[in-house]
Amino acid sequence: MSGKPFLKAVLAAVVATGLTTTAVASTEWDMPTPYGDRTFHTVNIRAFADDVAERTDGELKINVHSNGSLIGHAEIKNSVRRGIVPMGELIMSRLANENPIFDVDSVPYLASNYDDAWSLWEASREIISEELSKQRLRLLFAVPWPPQGLYTQKEITELNDLRNLKMRAYNTSSERFSQLVNAVPTQIEVPDIPTAFSTGRVDAMMTSPATGADTKAWDYLTHFNHTQLWLPKNMVIVNDQAFSRLDPAVQQAVLDAAEEAERRGWEMSKQETEQALAVLKENGIIVSDPSPALSDALKDIGKTMADEWVEQAGEQGRQILQNYIMQN
Repeated sequence: MSGKPFLKAVLAAVVATGLTTTAVASTEWDMPTPYGDRTFHTVNIRAFADDVAERTDGELKINVHSNGSLIGHAEIKNSVRRGIVPMGELIMSRLANENPIFDVDSVPYLASNYDDAWSLWEASREIISEELSKQRLRLLFAVPWPPQGLYTQKEITELNDLRNLKMRAYNTSSERFSQLVNAVPTQIEVPDIPTAFSTGRVDAMMTSPATGADTKAWDYLTHFNHTQLWLPKNMVIVNDQAFSRLDPAVQQAVLDAAEEAERRGWEMSKQETEQALAVLKENGIIVSDPSPALSDALKDIGKTMADEWVEQAGEQGRQILQNYIMQN
């Protein structure tokens, strides 16, 4: 074959090859998360990424960047919104300054066990999703941390024992809680916790058994009071424009993988609570339940913060609470 017929055949082959390549070309997404590789949230995120790759036959690959290595926690949401990265994970209550509804899972004793936390999530999911959609963000799923407790370098038996302690804060509620117990709130991200204690920036913190175990709390403190104040959630969000560019079948695969990741993540969180408590004890941390005096005082603070939250959250907050009451 020579001349024009040959050129036409070559051109047809090139076009066909190009079309085939386009059809099977994969999309790669970078996904930042602020938490380390040992954290169960990150383990769950990596399983989600693997699931997406499998469900899409490799058409969508999600590269997880852990421990704040790509984008810092404070910038993840805006980076997703602006399309710098297509998706990311962050703690939901970090957005409370934008709208108090994002702080609903950090009101002391509003939901302090997994059953109530799930009911509260079901009561608030749609409203929170709608609020995110106003910023062209799509909520994929959310997973709670284990119940929050108090880590200190001494025994805490009454509220006054917390007075003037420099307490690590990570959201609006933990900052307000610190103020109400007459401690001094100090913003510290999880990767910086050990250094913050060793340098004296903080001498107490409120966080989960999981975070204590992951950061080897026994190296810098001695006591954990299992107060079970609240179960804050991490959420995974995606830029809606980036999501809309995906093939419909790939979109559905992402949604299916997200549903599975949420189910799996809640179970992992439950298991993590017991395992992390055991790790703390094995490494010499004194684990205790709150004394009656401390428990009563903390519940009074919870009522104060609940009243404040309802006032700040307005009609959306009242609707969430109404939904929550109807489920219980």
